[in-house]
Amino acid sequence: MDIVILAVVIAVVVLGALGGLIVGSRRKKQLPPPPPAAPDITAPPAEPHVGDEAETPREEPRRTIEEVDLPDGSAPVVVEEPPAEAPAIEIPEPTAGRLVRLRARLSRSQNALGQGLLTLLSREHLDEDTWEEIEDTLLTADVGVQPTQELVERLRERVKVLGTRTPEELRTLLREELVTLVGRDMDRTVRTEPEDRKPGIVLVVGVNGTGKTTTTGKLARVLVADGQSVVLGAADTFRAAAADQLQTWGERVGAHTVRGPEGGDPASVAFDAVKEGKEMGANVVLIDTAGRLHTKTGLMDELGKVKRVVEKHAPVDEVLLVLDATTGQNGLVQARVFAEVVDITGIVLTKLDGTAKGGIVVAVQRELGVPVKLIGLGEGADDLAPFEPEAFVDALIGD
Repeated sequence: MDIVILAVVIAVVVLGALGGLIVGSRRKKQLPPPPPAAPDITAPPAEPHVGDEAETPREEPRRTIEEVDLPDGSAPVVVEEPPAEAPAIEIPEPTAGRLVRLRARLSRSQNALGQGLLTLLSREHLDEDTWEEIEDTLLTADVGVQPTQELVERLRERVKVLGTRTPEELRTLLREELVTLVGRDMDRTVRTEPEDRKPGIVLVVGVNGTGKTTTTGKLARVLVADGQSVVLGAADTFRAAAADQLQTWGERVGAHTVRGPEGGDPASVAFDAVKEGKEMGANVVLIDTAGRLHTKTGLMDELGKVKRVVEKHAPVDEVLLVLDATTGQNGLVQARVFAEVVDITGIVLTKLDGTAKGGIVVAVQRELGVPVKLIGLGEGADDLAPFEPEAFVDALIGD
C-alpha cells in the first residue's frame, strides 16, 4: 500500500513539472519586446506667478556667517595704468627773415605782377597801348584803381626822365615804386607787449573760411618763437570742433587754452581767457572769435560785445582782421564792415601763395588805413610770416 501511494505522488510531481514547462515555453513565445527607455526631458521652468497664483517659496539650505569664507583683509592688488604721454612740445622756427625763406611761395603773384610789369616796361617803345596793358596788369592783381593810377603816373615820369632803360635799371625803378606803393614806413609790429601791464590782448576776427582759427594757432607759434608765453581763448563757440582745433595748436607749443561749452557765450570765454592769462603771468592772450558772416547784423553786434567785455580787464592791444587773399576785392567788403564794428589795427592775409593777386596788400591797406602785419604762405605750421615790404617786393619781381 505504501508503495502505491509513493508511486501516485511521484506521478503527480512529474505531471506538474511537465505542465509548467509547457506553459512557460508558450508565454516566452507570446511576450512582446520591452519598450525603449523614454528620454529624460527637462520641463521648462514655470513662469513666475503673482498674487493668488504665486507659489509658496520653498525652503532652501542657507549657510551661516561662520560657514562663509571671508577675505583675509589684505589690500586688493591695484593695477596701475601707465600715464598718458603728454604731447611733445615743438620749437617753432625763428620769425626773423621768415618771409625771405618763404619767398618761393609767391611764385604765382610774381608771374602775374612783378614779371608781367617788367616784361611790359622792357619794350622798346612804351606807347599808350603798353601803358594800358600795365594798368590792366595792376588791376588784375587787385592793386586797386587809385593806387594803379598813381603808380602808372610815377612810372611814366621816371621812364621818360630815364631815357635808355637797361633791364637792371628797370628792375631798380620798379622795385622802388612798388615798395613805396606797399608802404615802407608803416608800423607792422604786432603789439603784444604793453609797457604798463601784462598780458597783451589780441583779438583775431574774420569771416568763415578765411583760416582764422588756424591763423590764431600759427600766430601763437610766432609769439612763442619770439620768446613769449601765450594763453589762447577759444571764443569761437559756434563752429563745431573750433575749440578742439585751437587747443591742438596750443598743445604743440605749450600754450594753455581756455574754452567753454559748445554754443556758449563767446564774451564769457574771452573774459575768462584774459583772467587766466593774468593769473598765469602770460605775456599774451590770443582770442579767436567766431567766424561771423558780415551780413548778419546781430552777429556783428556780438563781436562788439566780446571786445567790450574783454576791456573790463584791460584795453585790447591788437585787433587783427584775417582776410583770404584769393577773394581779392570781395575781401574789401568784409574789411569795411568789420572796421565799422571794431577798430582794426592790422591785417593778416592768408593763402597768398595760392593766388595771382598779390596787389591785394596795397588795396586793403588803402581801404582801411592800417598795415598788413602778417601773411600766410602755405599750409605748414610755420608758414605765417611777419610782413616785410622789401622782401615782399623782391619776391614779386624776382632776382
